[in-house]
Amino acid sequence: MSSSPSKDATQTLSLNKTVFLGSALISILLIVWTISFPDYSEALLSSGMTWVSESLGWYYMLVVAAYSIFALFIGFSRYGDIKLGQDHEKAQFPFLAWAAMLFSAGIGIDLLFFGASEPLMHYLTPHAGLTPASEEAMRQAVAQTFLHWGLHGWGIYALIGMALAYFAYRKNMPLALRSPLTPIFGERLIKGWLGDGIDTFGVVCTLMGIATSLGIGILQANAGLTHVFGIESSKMVQTFIIVGVVAAAAISAMTGVERGVRRLSEFNMIAAILLLVAMLVMGNTVYLLNTFTQNIGQYFQTIVAKTFDVYAYDGTAGAEWKSGWTIFFWAWWVAWAPFVGLFIARISRGRTLREFVFGVMFIPLGFIFAWFSIFGNSALDLVANGATELGEIAINDAAMGMFALFEYYPYSDVLSLAGVIIGLVFFITSADSGALVLANLSSRGMTNDVDAPIWLRLFWAVATGLITLGLLFAGGFASLQSVSVIAGLPFSIILVLYMIALWKSLKEEGNKRKASTIGTANVLNSGKSWKARLQRIVSFPGHAQVEHFLQTIVLPAMTDVENELKAGGLNTVLIVRNPEHIGQDIDQGKGQDSVHIEGLKLQVGHGEQDDFIYEVNLVKAERPNFTLNTSSKLAEYYYRAEVFLSDGSQEYDLVGYTKEQVLVDILNQYERHMQYLHLER
Repeated sequence: MSSSPSKDATQTLSLNKTVFLGSALISILLIVWTISFPDYSEALLSSGMTWVSESLGWYYMLVVAAYSIFALFIGFSRYGDIKLGQDHEKAQFPFLAWAAMLFSAGIGIDLLFFGASEPLMHYLTPHAGLTPASEEAMRQAVAQTFLHWGLHGWGIYALIGMALAYFAYRKNMPLALRSPLTPIFGERLIKGWLGDGIDTFGVVCTLMGIATSLGIGILQANAGLTHVFGIESSKMVQTFIIVGVVAAAAISAMTGVERGVRRLSEFNMIAAILLLVAMLVMGNTVYLLNTFTQNIGQYFQTIVAKTFDVYAYDGTAGAEWKSGWTIFFWAWWVAWAPFVGLFIARISRGRTLREFVFGVMFIPLGFIFAWFSIFGNSALDLVANGATELGEIAINDAAMGMFALFEYYPYSDVLSLAGVIIGLVFFITSADSGALVLANLSSRGMTNDVDAPIWLRLFWAVATGLITLGLLFAGGFASLQSVSVIAGLPFSIILVLYMIALWKSLKEEGNKRKASTIGTANVLNSGKSWKARLQRIVSFPGHAQVEHFLQTIVLPAMTDVENELKAGGLNTVLIVRNPEHIGQDIDQGKGQDSVHIEGLKLQVGHGEQDDFIYEVNLVKAERPNFTLNTSSKLAEYYYRAEVFLSDGSQEYDLVGYTKEQVLVDILNQYERHMQYLHLER
């Protein structure tokens, strides 16, 4: 398991000037342009969105379906048990904390904005072919909302997240957008101008996606303040809101993922669940549970048809509806994918691909079903029974829809205040996790388990707030929609390349597994010296004993293999490691002035193909309870000489092996590696 980044580790990072300056310059120019020429920028952005929606709507429908199908296929496939990390690693965060951060990063304040308003819009202004305010329109309203917030969007997040996490934690590459493209373009290009260009575009695309959601958050927060405190909606109020939120987000971002983002996410999830339960209990509970069940059935019953429905036979009205709803949502999910994908990759080390895919796609889905069904059907029931004003508010001022719904419930002021608080915390969570991701993207020398310097996180927190204000001043929500659709288009192509690269690498991993099953003779199973073998099984040696074993048995065996391979012309390196290079599982209790062997690494180069790596590391482990000596605390632990390959610990101990047996084990593993290289050729 990776540890949280230390202060020293963070300070060793350097700024990637190409990515930072390029993305900052583009962002500044965009802010200046939108503020200086609001009418022209709005018109241009709007025409761009119209062209993308009308000309490439079919492409969005197909490619978004492909993302989700591919992600589910990986989850169900034989590759699903591959770890996002080395084989011995455990999940970095507990399940509930992980689920909370998935929920907050991937959904955020948008649930509050659309929770009641979107189902009402689909009921009162449905797509062509449905009669407004009809029974059929009501039946399909929540199911249509589920489509926009369901498996398709989370499939996009699952695809990019598992690609980034796989190449970072399994292949030991930087946690950056460029890394998954290495199998396609090669290491030289990815480390050079092409990689910088991809990360620069990713930063800008992430800014656009975050700005869209934060723009919605500003409108939602302003609506809540208007409803609860009578503060009128204005550009000045929105400016104060975003300044306050950015300041809070900056403080949270400084504390890192393990504290600030995690704790805010857990608060968000608990508070949102409490609000949802309150709505269920105070509303028509049986009706809401019935519609919840039916909405889920309606969603899965129609998901295939709706996935490919481009309203080709519904004329101009169908095209406009598709452009304003489904295509916008698909482009919005894609535009948000770099940010959310990087963030959920950052928090998912140690999970299997299967855990990751099903967790990302289905954990938030259950909450989305409950939220939109309870809020949506509560609003639909009221409007269908005469609350026409609620429907008018939802259509004309979507941000006010949730607060208008609360007016029909007891303790409406308490519910509205809770909605404002939850919305602001959602707002802060999106901003601080966004600043963290942007800072990591614009750093050089990133490893896959540390975060960028604090000053860089602060810069991007401020930049995110400024660009959101610039877009709002340029034309409000219409401009935000346009930017999201346009920014998502080029990144959708990168996601296609991610699928190709991930599949290529997983096939290689499959070949490596296949090679590991070849039969080899094992001298330990010969039956000779069985008493010595039994003694080895029940012994629990101390640190000095295992270190002596490394020096006298393993090191000579590795040296012999190294010399023989070098004599054959292979590029072979033998590295002797000291305690500070091994990792947190190695005992650090020895004196700093002592020189010890704590690990040995034999590396054999094979040109452009994967190197062979055979490591033996001294690892501290807990003794079985039945062997403990209660008179000594040190007796609670013993030490192992564990074997590590390129994919992590192999979970077996060499202590007690003879030199000949160690040689046989090295050759066994090397033969398997050569078989893997054969399968790859």
